[in-house]
Amino acid sequence: MRSYQALFRAPEFTPLFLHTASRSAAMTVAGPALGTLVYGATGSPFLSAVSMFTPQLAQVVGATTLLSAADRIPPRAALTLIALAYALGTAALATPGLPVGVLLAVSLTLGLVASLGGGVQWGLLHEILPKEGYLLGRSVCNMANGLMQVAGYAAGGVLVAALSPRAALLVAAVLYLLAASVARLGLSRRPPRATGRPSIGATWRANSLLWSDRSRRLTLLGLWLPNGLVVGCEALFVAYAPHAAGPLFACAAAGMLIGDVTVGRLLPRRVRRRLAVPLLVLLAAPYLLFALRPTVWVAALAVGSASIGFGASLVQQERLMALTPDELSGHALGLHSAGMLTCQGLAATLAGTVAQLTTPATAMTALALASLTVTGTLAAAAVAQRRKPAAAPNSAARPTP
Repeated sequence: MRSYQALFRAPEFTPLFLHTASRSAAMTVAGPALGTLVYGATGSPFLSAVSMFTPQLAQVVGATTLLSAADRIPPRAALTLIALAYALGTAALATPGLPVGVLLAVSLTLGLVASLGGGVQWGLLHEILPKEGYLLGRSVCNMANGLMQVAGYAAGGVLVAALSPRAALLVAAVLYLLAASVARLGLSRRPPRATGRPSIGATWRANSLLWSDRSRRLTLLGLWLPNGLVVGCEALFVAYAPHAAGPLFACAAAGMLIGDVTVGRLLPRRVRRRLAVPLLVLLAAPYLLFALRPTVWVAALAVGSASIGFGASLVQQERLMALTPDELSGHALGLHSAGMLTCQGLAATLAGTVAQLTTPATAMTALALASLTVTGTLAAAAVAQRRKPAAAPNSAARPTP
């Protein structure tokens, strides 16, 4: 499956695609609106960054307690209920007069509810499409995410400026309702992919199994850490340019779109499998420019170039699926999603803390350096892992002294 036409002819791909796009648009509108609301109330870069990524911080709880349900509950019902919960919670965030602590608590609760979403959604995609079509399908969903971010940040910026952050949050709630309707009416009723009751014990057993393989472990860490640290940089866009953060967010989304199209559609497999590390370097390196305190438009160019590197995740996901048994595909993709979002939330918290003590530009530069360091360390570990099996026979063949 190498064409978009064949992809959209696959049964149920279109409604899943529309569900994904609607949720992405809602998150895009809601995140900066909440960050602006909190920053306006507190003037704190730390609280502004944390508020935008609070739901991600709850992902680690879901990944260690709820994730076994990703393959054990009907996907249509799960996606519908998660979107409905987000619609209600986002509407609640728009209530006037809520203290910042309540806003953060609601966001954390929504993140816990959503911790199943990645596993259910991408596990269903893996089920709908043949194996050779998964990467293209995920690429198209990521492209939709990029397009929705470009449109959502632009529309969200207009709503925040022309009306209020609360109005933008209400629009996001309506988009979540649309996502719930598409899932309920467009997807067919499917049985769970795995048998047994979801439980904390089952979650831990599957996590341990996935984590026990060194190749899978390095792949998951590569999906989580470099990406998360760079998203920590993005969490400071509002603090770096309080009245002009929209171009930074929009250029980041546009760069991500370019990366997904290039990696998912244009590059042959033999080429793209070698590009994970170069793309991760590209993801972080342009943020070093923030050490020079660039103007907004120069910064936007750097951010757009860097975000092309998000295409690395497609290469890494393809490798993860090749290393994972089919019955654990949803769990593995959920672990990838939950771990990535958790790292993004933690990195946003770290970024806000450093920015509070120094400046947003300094914090962004520091996180970019950290991302490059992690990428280099994981790449070296992967090379050592590949060489180890080849070295074993030689060492075994040496005579005993």
